Amino acid sequence: MSTNQTKTNWAQFIPLVSVFFFWGFVAASNDILIPVFKKAFDLSQGQSQLVSVAFYVAYTVGAILYMLISHLSKKDIVRRLGYKNSLSLGLLISALGTLLFYPAANTGSFPLMLSGLFIVGLGFSLQQTVANPLAIALGSITTGSQRLTLAGGINNFGTTIGPLIVTFAIFGANSTADTVIDVTTVKVPYLILGLAFALVAILLKFSSLPNKVEEEIEVEDNKGIVVRSSALKYPQLVMGMIAIFVYVGVEVSTASNLPAYLESGLGMSISEVAPYVSLYWASLMIGRWTGAVEAFTDNLQWRKILKFVAPYLAFGVFLFASYLSGKELQPFYVYGLIILVLIIADILSKANPVRMLLLFSLFGIVALLIGMTTSGMVSVYAFTSVGLFCSTLWPCIFTLAISGLGKHTTQGSNFLIMMIMGGGIVSWIQGYVADQTTPHFSYIVGIFCFAYLAFYAWKVGGILMNQGINFDKKVSGGH
Repeated sequence: MSTNQTKTNWAQFIPLVSVFFFWGFVAASNDILIPVFKKAFDLSQGQSQLVSVAFYVAYTVGAILYMLISHLSKKDIVRRLGYKNSLSLGLLISALGTLLFYPAANTGSFPLMLSGLFIVGLGFSLQQTVANPLAIALGSITTGSQRLTLAGGINNFGTTIGPLIVTFAIFGANSTADTVIDVTTVKVPYLILGLAFALVAILLKFSSLPNKVEEEIEVEDNKGIVVRSSALKYPQLVMGMIAIFVYVGVEVSTASNLPAYLESGLGMSISEVAPYVSLYWASLMIGRWTGAVEAFTDNLQWRKILKFVAPYLAFGVFLFASYLSGKELQPFYVYGLIILVLIIADILSKANPVRMLLLFSLFGIVALLIGMTTSGMVSVYAFTSVGLFCSTLWPCIFTLAISGLGKHTTQGSNFLIMMIMGGGIVSWIQGYVADQTTPHFSYIVGIFCFAYLAFYAWKVGGILMNQGINFDKKVSGGH
């Protein structure tokens, strides 16, 4: 399959995005497990963040194992197994991890729960290494970031409904602040999830997804020197690895520490925080549906219309999911006005990943500052709006970091996936800061993360220009 094709291959792209859904469902569900385990096992805020640490550090361990196996076998494991086969294997590994939830829940073992999440994360590590560059490869490189954004939108459908479903499974429909937490209720949704992993692994094995992908031609720099012997010789990748670390860090830590703020700052019960965690992850879906418009049509008029339709359609999905779970919708209507800020930022970015990364990082800093300097629902909506401005950062960073890597693309992708551990480490750092100060002040950690992302956006544009890569020069038609 050639990466030089000009049209998105929807028949192959649609089955691929099913794995993006699973990543989102589990990641957001962890934000409900954190306060549940904190209360059930009597943990501090920092200790409760071990849920995030176990899950996200598994990505790094998985990536290291991937490199070791590739090195010992003297051939890249994805090239040996193929893209489709590697995806299926990753899903089966994650399915094995969900099986641990059964004995963990029955024995009330927090370490065993963490072990199950760790194995699920190991499987996700292999899936991410394959799926992200594959999503970019299923069409023109110029719309690669938009295609990855669209896949991210499906990911955030999972993040939107995940907290609601897991909360319902644990607490039931009529939970109150006095509802007794029974950790044995955790096992059912995760065993069902494991069955889904296994079924999709089989379906992908027999799908039309390619097992081999023709790599992008390696670029030369302006001096005419062909580079490089390793992916780590590319500055856009090395700086991009740090960017992925802090990006996943701020995205995950903002949500995983939100329940602690809602409980301490607004007096909410654990079961009452689910809609706001769901809104945060829905905000990523809102932003990603908006950013993915270019992957759908090359008609400029339709693009302008969809820029306003797509985000509110995604917001409608959140409202409908909340309605089905029996939540009151009126408090969320005002959020429709905040979405306008996202639309304006997206239009100003002109679908350029460098410009988008810079603008959205700056808006993220503003959102966190507003959240930290206000109280009540104003601060809650400021913190949840961080999801809007995190929404398209992953595809921007990923696309910029692997651009021009040629035959080193898979290796570069593996290095980037390794840095997903930032989600666990930054969450733990913010949890520690919250224990030492307050959950409200702990969001200072996110400001430092966004500051680096703004710096990376400013720096990487010049690096890629020197290698002859300019994202302002689009192929006609945008596909």
